[in-house]
Amino acid sequence: MANIKKKRGVIGILTGGGDVPGLNPAIRAITIRATIEGYKVIGIRRGWAGLVDLVREPDADNSNNFQILTEEIVNKAGRTGGTFLHSSRTHPGHVLLESIPDHLKDNFNDSTNDLTPEVLKNLDFLGIDYLIPIGGDDTLSYAVRLYKEGVKVVAMPKTMDNDVPGTDYCIGFSTCITRTIMITNSLRTSAGSHERFLVLEVFGRYAGFTAMLPTMAGAANRCVIPEHKFDIERLTELLTQDRKKATSNYSVVLISEGAMFEGEEMVYKDMTKDAYGHSKLGGIGELVSAKLIELSPKYNNGKPINVINQKLGYLVRGGDPDAIDSIVPMAYGNLALDLALKGIHGRLVVLKNGRYDNVPIDVVTTSKKFVNVEKHYNTERLRPKYKSFEMQPQFIMTSE
Repeated sequence: MANIKKKRGVIGILTGGGDVPGLNPAIRAITIRATIEGYKVIGIRRGWAGLVDLVREPDADNSNNFQILTEEIVNKAGRTGGTFLHSSRTHPGHVLLESIPDHLKDNFNDSTNDLTPEVLKNLDFLGIDYLIPIGGDDTLSYAVRLYKEGVKVVAMPKTMDNDVPGTDYCIGFSTCITRTIMITNSLRTSAGSHERFLVLEVFGRYAGFTAMLPTMAGAANRCVIPEHKFDIERLTELLTQDRKKATSNYSVVLISEGAMFEGEEMVYKDMTKDAYGHSKLGGIGELVSAKLIELSPKYNNGKPINVINQKLGYLVRGGDPDAIDSIVPMAYGNLALDLALKGIHGRLVVLKNGRYDNVPIDVVTTSKKFVNVEKHYNTERLRPKYKSFEMQPQFIMTSE
């Protein structure tokens, strides 16, 4: 279905990286508004993979690579979690030889290949005038590449870690925090019943926002984050003190998956890497739990304290979006359409200081977003710190 006949133009949407609640509301908002404004809307399936695998033949079956979106289609999914367009961590600029599509194997034979020329041809084949990628810094870093190649891109930030630079808020973050607080509170009954430490490992490779905010909200006594290597002896001492103060004799710590012991590096699940070159993290919660059992007698009259260890993982990214992750994606989608209608591109729609706005898309590749340890984290008490909430952003901590 090449060179789709259009009224005003054609808008392409894709979702890349990990799934989060709020993606379907974003797709719905873009599609409905764009259709009203006279655009055709194409949903690129499986993130950047859809634009890599597409076959540029009129009779080719590309149903696994893209679909035409209508109000009827998006309304069915708009209130649900995940992404009905599906997702992937494919990076077209770094495609391994074994992942080259069959119809391109004669043209690419290096161990790692840049398929950007094919992506550009495929966008032209589909007749896409504006591309709206929704993703985290990995997905959006490739969007920056396409923008520099001349593609009209308006991007939307998505990641439960809330670590896309340039914005105070990324789609998926609020639901992640809500789920983390809810699950932590549910597990308190077991921790209290058995008088144990409760150790919860949460997402957060480089940024500790998903551990910091629930702790600040009272879900945990302590948290350890990637931005500060922690002393396990000090954590054990603090949790033991917290446990003694609690009526039910238990205490809670949230562990970012990227957190590190003093003098050590990140804990990897295995040596496999995704398409963006990230090794899979996992296991820091188990290591912390083992060390807490080992060290706790020192602070508990010679008696070890047992642990309930739970990795929250996909429990906090599955299911329906909460209110914020239903409203913000709707607003972001309309912001993206506003820019397209004005002929503006190369922008990232954002929330800044409680206001919707947009910034240059290359902020994704020219800066990083981390917890400001000096401002927001007490390295002695291993928990968030604050002096005043006056004039702070809604979610308190940004990197700016």
